[in-house]
Amino acid sequence: MSFASKSIYATLPRTQRGQPLVLGGDPKGKNFLYTNGNSVIIRNIQNPAIADVYTEHSCPVNVAKYSPSGFYIASGDQSGKVRIWDTVNKEHILKNEFHPIGGPIKDIAWSPDNQRMVVVGEGRERFGHVFMSETGTSVGEISGQSKPINSCDFKPTRPFRIITGSEDNTIAVFEGPPFKFKMTKQEHSRFVQAVRYSPTGNLFASAGFDGKVFLYDGTSSDLVGEVGSPAHSGGVYGVSWSPDGKQLLTASGDKTAKLWDVETRQVVSEFVLGSTVEDQQVSCLWQNEYLLTVSLSGFINYLDINDPTKPLRVVKGHNKPITVLELSEDRGTIFTGSHDGNVTRWNAETGENDRVEGVGHGNQINGMRVHGGTLYTCGIDDSLKQIDIEGNTYKGQDLKLGSQPRGMDILKEQNVVVTASVNEITVSQDNRKASTLKVSYEPSSVSVSPRGHVAVGGAMDNKVHLYELKGTELVPLQELDHLGAVTDVAYSPDDKYLVACDAHRKVVLYSVPEYKLATNQEWGFHNARVNSVAWSPDSLLVASGSLDTSIIIWSVEKPAKHIIIKNAHAQSQVTRLAWLDDQTLVSVGQDCNTKLWTITKF
Repeated sequence: MSFASKSIYATLPRTQRGQPLVLGGDPKGKNFLYTNGNSVIIRNIQNPAIADVYTEHSCPVNVAKYSPSGFYIASGDQSGKVRIWDTVNKEHILKNEFHPIGGPIKDIAWSPDNQRMVVVGEGRERFGHVFMSETGTSVGEISGQSKPINSCDFKPTRPFRIITGSEDNTIAVFEGPPFKFKMTKQEHSRFVQAVRYSPTGNLFASAGFDGKVFLYDGTSSDLVGEVGSPAHSGGVYGVSWSPDGKQLLTASGDKTAKLWDVETRQVVSEFVLGSTVEDQQVSCLWQNEYLLTVSLSGFINYLDINDPTKPLRVVKGHNKPITVLELSEDRGTIFTGSHDGNVTRWNAETGENDRVEGVGHGNQINGMRVHGGTLYTCGIDDSLKQIDIEGNTYKGQDLKLGSQPRGMDILKEQNVVVTASVNEITVSQDNRKASTLKVSYEPSSVSVSPRGHVAVGGAMDNKVHLYELKGTELVPLQELDHLGAVTDVAYSPDDKYLVACDAHRKVVLYSVPEYKLATNQEWGFHNARVNSVAWSPDSLLVASGSLDTSIIIWSVEKPAKHIIIKNAHAQSQVTRLAWLDDQTLVSVGQDCNTKLWTITKF
C-alpha cells in the first residue's frame, strides 16, 4: 500500500481586525503568497485551487515574500525568525535561517539584486534590521522611529534606498549600503500601514490609518502630493502598483478598493466589496493582469477593471480550524464546517468552492450528515439545522436540543436522525423529536448501522455503548470497554464491522453483530489521541486521523499491514476523514486545509 498527495484545497489567509495583511507576489507572475498559522500558502494566481503549503515554521508566520529572482522565498514569524527557502524543489529546502529581531516580523523586502534584505516589526531592542541574505551580516541599521514598524520596501533601482512605515505615524528613509537613517516624513496623522516603491523606483506611495495616501519622489523622497482628498473614508491597509507604474490600487477598512491614476492622483474606479464588517479590505496585490484584494473574512477577491460592481471571482473557504467533513450522496461534493460555524462546499474534482448562505450556527459545528438533498448540521448552539444543498442555503427549520451535540448520524431508510449530546441521545424524524434517552456518560460520537444498531462513543467512561433502534426508541444492547476515552465510532458500509478509536492511541475493529474483536492484530501505531476513523466504500480499508498529525490506513484483509502518512496536516492535528472512492481519501485538520490523498492498495 502506498500514498501520494493528490491536491490541497488551501486555507484562506488568517486575518485580524485592525491588522494589515501582506500578500506576496511571484516575480514570474504565476503564484501569490500569504500566511495562516504556522503555514505559508503558495497559490496559483490563474487557478487558485492549485496550492502548495510550506510548514517548517514552529510558530505563527506573519509574512512571506519572493526574492526578485523568484528562486527563493523569505518568511518571517512571530518569534522574529526569518527562514529563506527554495521554490524550485518540492521539499522547499532551507537555505538559511536568521533571527534579526526579537519579536514579531511584520514585513520583509529584498534588494533587487537578491543579496540584501530588510525586515521590520516589533523587536525588543530594534524595530528592523538590514542584512545580507547569504550570510546574515549586517549592512546598516534601521533606526529613527520610536514605535513598531509595519511596512518596508527596497528601491528597485540604484541608488539603493529603504523606506519604512511606523506606528509613530512617520515614514523613515535610509540611504546606503551600508544603510543609514536619512530623514523622516511626517505627512500622516495615524499609523503608517504600507509603503511601496513603484516598479521603476521613481516614486513611492505610503498609506495610513488616517485614510490618506501620499506619493513621494523615489530619489529625493520629496512629497509629490496626496492621492484623493483623502483617498478613503477608513484606514488604508494596502497599496500596490500597476506593472507599468501608471496606476495604484488601494485597499481600505471602508470596505472598498480604489484604482488611481498616478499622474493626476484622481480615482479611476471604485470597487465596493460589501457592507458588513467582514468586508473590510485588509490587503491588495497587483500582479500582471490580476488585481487581488483580501477581505477581513479571508475571502480573496479578483477585481474586474471593466466592471467594478462585482469581482471576477471570489475565492472562499476557511481560515479557522475545520471540525467536520461530509460528502454528498454522489461523492462529487465535499462539505466542510469550521470552528467559527461556516460551511463550505467544494467540487471534489476542481476544488472550486462556495460558502453556504443563510443563518447558521454562528460557532463550532460538531456534526454533519447528508440525506436526500439535505445537509444536516448540529453545533454548539444546541441546535440541529438543515441546509438545502441545491439552493446552497440554510432552511428555516431548526430543532432545539437539550444540550450540546457531540455527533450525529442518520438511518437513511427511515429518515431518522440520531444526535448524541452531552447528557442525552435524541432521535428525531421529520424535524421533530421522536424520543430522548438520558445518559449518565458523556457521548463523543455516534454511528448508525443499516440494520438499525446505534454505537455511541463514551468520552468519560472509556466505553462504546450499543443500542438498537426499535421504531424511534433506543434499546440498550451491550457495552464494549476501551482503555481510553472513545473519540469516534463508525460502522462499515457493508455492515460487517464496527471500528472505534480512542484517546489511548488505539483503533479497534469489531465484527458485527456479535461485537467480538475482528483481528488479533492490535492497531496501535498512533502516538497520541486518535480523533477520527473512516471506512472506504468497499469496507476493506479504515483510515484514522490523530492528534499526532498523522493519518494511518489499515487493511481489514491484511490486518498486520498499514501505511502512515506522517505530518499530514502541517504540525497540526487531523480532525476528520472521508473517502471519495476506494482510492481517494479526504482529510481536514486544525491547519484549516482540506487535502486529498491517493491510496494504492497492497
